Amino acid sequence: MTPPLDWLSRLLGMLTVRGQLELRCSYGAPWQVIYGDSDAGEMPYHVVLSGSAILETPGTGKPQNLCAGDIVMLPHGSAHRLHDGSGARAKPARQREGLNLTISENAGTGQRLDMLCGRFVLAPPHDRFIRTYLPARLVVRTSSAGSSGQGETSAQLSGLVALMRGESDVGKLGGYAMMNALSAALFALALRMASESDEAPMGLLALAGHPRLAPALTVIFNDPAHPWTLSELADLCNMSRATLIRHFQDKVGRSPNDLLTDVRMALAADELKKPGVSTEVVAETVGYQSVAAFRRVFTQHMGMTPADWRRSALQSLHASAAS
Repeated sequence: MTPPLDWLSRLLGMLTVRGQLELRCSYGAPWQVIYGDSDAGEMPYHVVLSGSAILETPGTGKPQNLCAGDIVMLPHGSAHRLHDGSGARAKPARQREGLNLTISENAGTGQRLDMLCGRFVLAPPHDRFIRTYLPARLVVRTSSAGSSGQGETSAQLSGLVALMRGESDVGKLGGYAMMNALSAALFALALRMASESDEAPMGLLALAGHPRLAPALTVIFNDPAHPWTLSELADLCNMSRATLIRHFQDKVGRSPNDLLTDVRMALAADELKKPGVSTEVVAETVGYQSVAAFRRVFTQHMGMTPADWRRSALQSLHASAAS
C-alpha cells in the first residue's frame, strides 16, 4: 500500500510539468515587456533578480509591485505587461542569443532591472486542473517570509534562483538542460512557499492554509478511489456539511465533490495512457465500480470518451517521439 503523503506531494506527483527558461532581461528604465495570452498548457513565469517592476494583468486586479527576489507565475496563461512604472516611452529592446538562452537588452539609463523569464509546460488535462485550482496570478516573495517554515522554504527558493542566475551567467556544458531542470524545481518550491503563506490566494493554496480544511484536502489527494461522502469529509474537518461546502466555495469556487472528481479524472487520464491497462481497471483504480458510470463522467469532464482520449494521447506521444 502506498504510504500517505501530504497533498502537495500528491499534486506534484500527479502533474507532468516541464520548465523552460527562455529569456534574461537586462534593462534600464524606461522599459516594458508585453505578453499575450499563452497557449493551452503553458504558464509564464518571471523571476526578478535585481531592481523592481510593476505587473499588470487585465481583469485580475490592480497593478502589483515586484522587487528583487519576487517570483510571479501566471497559472491561467493570462496576457500581462511588466514595466518600470515611469510612464515614459519604453526604450526599444534588442535580443542576442547566448549559449543557453536569449538575452534581451535596451539602451535605457534609468534604474536597472535583471529578470529571468520562462514558462512551465503542462500536459493535458493537468493544465486545466491548474487553471481551475490556482489563481490567475501568483506572486511569491522570497524576501518577506513570515513563519519559520516559510523562512526555510524561502532560503531554499533563494538558493535555487541563485543557481538559475549562475547558470544563465555562463555558458557551461549542459547549461540549457540544467536551467530547465532548475525551472521545473522552481514550480514545486514556489507552490510550497505560497501554501505556507499566512495570506494564501484563492484556490488549493487557500484550502491548504486553512487548518480545519486541510484534512479533507489530504484524504482527497491521498485516497481519491475511496467513496468519500460529504459527511465523512465534514467529520474529518470537525464541521457541518453546509460549513464545509461554504468554505470550499469561498476559497476555490468548487465543492468537495468537484475537487474529488477532478482529481480522479486527472489520474484516470494518465492511467489511460499506459498500454495494456483496460478501461475497467482504470475505472476501479479511481473509485468507480461501474465502468458505464466512469465513461459517462470522464466523457462529460474531458469532452471525449476514455477510448478516444487514449487514442489521442498515444498519437500525441508517438508524434513527440518522432519529432
